[in-house]
Amino acid sequence: MTKVAAIQMVSTPVVGENIATATRLIGEAAGQGAKLVLLPEYWAIMGMSDSDKVAKAEPLGKGPIQDFMSAMAREHGIWLLGGTLPLASDDPERVINTTLVYDPQGKHVGRYDKIHLFGFTKGTESYDEARTIVPGKTVGTVETAVGKVGMSVCYDLRFPELYRAMGPLDLIVVPAAFTYTTGKAHWEILLRARAIENQCYVLAAAQGGTHVNGRRTWGHSMLVDPWGEIKAVLAEGEGVITGELDPAFVHGVRESLPALKHRIL
Repeated sequence: MTKVAAIQMVSTPVVGENIATATRLIGEAAGQGAKLVLLPEYWAIMGMSDSDKVAKAEPLGKGPIQDFMSAMAREHGIWLLGGTLPLASDDPERVINTTLVYDPQGKHVGRYDKIHLFGFTKGTESYDEARTIVPGKTVGTVETAVGKVGMSVCYDLRFPELYRAMGPLDLIVVPAAFTYTTGKAHWEILLRARAIENQCYVLAAAQGGTHVNGRRTWGHSMLVDPWGEIKAVLAEGEGVITGELDPAFVHGVRESLPALKHRIL
């Protein structure tokens, strides 16, 4: 079995502050024995406005956010999945919302650009990620110490066909910044559904609390097993959740209920 960890943050508009928080929480996760650590979406910056992240966008392979993640992976000897950071795009007014993966030597070995962009309007609450983000086009998986990991980000969670396109997985990761409204209604049930239908573990790292910009995120970072049972959860605030991935349990679920083999479409 291998221990994994999800980090929950309440990120601010200041990259340096968020790096300091992530340093502490990654160290805590590694200290608890985690071999794979997941950061939340927008961990490096939650600006006063959505456009603030454009000014902090980095070219692939260069910049303080990427340098930090590489150094943390190498220092702690862990697989680090960097939630999301803003990567520069061809559009000067928009970024790519990207998950980067670093191996225990600090080498960049995987990437996923968020495909589905969140849009939501209810009363005075309104979001439109397409205004500041260029959507990704490619499914993202990576081979790690825990096996094949399928990468997704936040709103992707609502699109089960994305995970089917990845093929059989050992672990699905979901860095997120779910709003309080949508998270309260749907977060847990969606995570459990993705675990059950794909018969694998799901690790979700969330933003969780009231941010400097006034936005409130749902939190509830969690680890869900292939039977849909929640193994660890943190409701709100900064912190770390950990849990063990048991390949024998995955095998047992798939043998006793071979739904993946029974698929027709």
